Amino acid sequence: MTELRPLDSGFIELEDADRHISLGIGAVAIISGTPPSRDDLIGVLAKGVEQNVRLRQKVRRAPLDLATPVWEDDPNFDLAHHIRWTALPAPGDEPALCELVATELEERLDRDHPLWQAVVVEHLAGDRWALIVKAHHSLVDGVSGISVFENLCDPVAPETVEAAPASRVRTAMEWLDVARQGFRLPVVMPRYLMGVARSLAPLAAAVVSPTAQCSLNGPIGRQRRYVVARAALPEVRAIGRAFGATVNDVVLTAVAAAYRDLLLSRNERPSPDKLRILVPVSMRSTEGKYTLANHVSAMLPFLPINVADPVERLEVIHARMTKHKSRGEARAESSMLELAGRLPFAPMAWGIRLLARFPQRSVGALATNVPGPRHELTIGGRRVLELLPAVPIAMRLRTAIAILSYADHLTFGITGDYDTAPDIAVIADGIGREIQRLLEHAEVRRLARPEAARE
Repeated sequence: MTELRPLDSGFIELEDADRHISLGIGAVAIISGTPPSRDDLIGVLAKGVEQNVRLRQKVRRAPLDLATPVWEDDPNFDLAHHIRWTALPAPGDEPALCELVATELEERLDRDHPLWQAVVVEHLAGDRWALIVKAHHSLVDGVSGISVFENLCDPVAPETVEAAPASRVRTAMEWLDVARQGFRLPVVMPRYLMGVARSLAPLAAAVVSPTAQCSLNGPIGRQRRYVVARAALPEVRAIGRAFGATVNDVVLTAVAAAYRDLLLSRNERPSPDKLRILVPVSMRSTEGKYTLANHVSAMLPFLPINVADPVERLEVIHARMTKHKSRGEARAESSMLELAGRLPFAPMAWGIRLLARFPQRSVGALATNVPGPRHELTIGGRRVLELLPAVPIAMRLRTAIAILSYADHLTFGITGDYDTAPDIAVIADGIGREIQRLLEHAEVRRLARPEAARE
């Protein structure tokens, strides 16, 4: 048995505190051809499940949450329990698939079994089918969730995928360094904690400071909506190169433009203090990609939805994200989560439930960018054409956006509350328009360079 990490168990407590939410994270694979038979699919998935013991374990909790929950083997594990089959009504188009994905995001996973599920979707138009893989947020974050999906796919030739780093035994010198660090701990720890506190100060201030009133933050119901936006990853990279920005900067710029469009369509003024967004940050080491758990921290920047010009908006995003990173907020929050693992579990669990009942008014949306497989995947010999990400909403966030790269594709999966965010298609359209605008500006800048003119 293995204890859950503080953030992992926190997601269970959060779900228990709000009957309107389900904290399952999904990946939707669009696959060519027709699905394999049930027996063949079970055979394919069984190989992936065998590679990770966590997929065969369930959560066991102590009475009254007096002790930390643990992962324990499910003595009655049956792979067939985790596979469902369904079909889309004619014409089997994308709106029908998105409606099904939204329904899956509403349904809670069965706590009596390992917290994941695979749904085969037949009758998708264009000689295609889909596989929806959903896992609880206590089991995976975005990066490890994609690694779970990759494990369920056909094996990939070693030269086309990064291998998990091999573990090794510490040398005598390394053990001596560990011992030295231990002796220095009384001197180093106070300095370390002061650094953490300084880095956390801006983050703490953001959490407790309410933003301007906004329709994006408020009570949510049980039902969900889901839409998709798409971009070409090489084009997004070209924009970043042209303006000295990262892919994540370009993505957040598109998100900012989309939320600006949404608020304007709702007759709300997009003021500079209106939309603070939660941006998860992966804290994984290279080998951590293969560990099922949450290894994330977060930043809370304001999106410049008041800026109308796309290039200026990108420059503001780049400057703000650089500032947040330099302050070490994500690293400090991650350190605090590690310290939380040393505290008694019961007060922490009760505290999370209590906090979940107080309405947070400081954050209006979430956008998480997950790097996916760079190589093409197959399931049962059938090509995975696209991967669509799907994330839950909670804590009064009426919308959330997951961004996932796969080969040369970049896909935005947008989740919204059914009643209070019926217009999330405006976000999808806005993302596409902004990337096209930035691409045009990037081309103008490229042609204006002297070296480009000489070519």
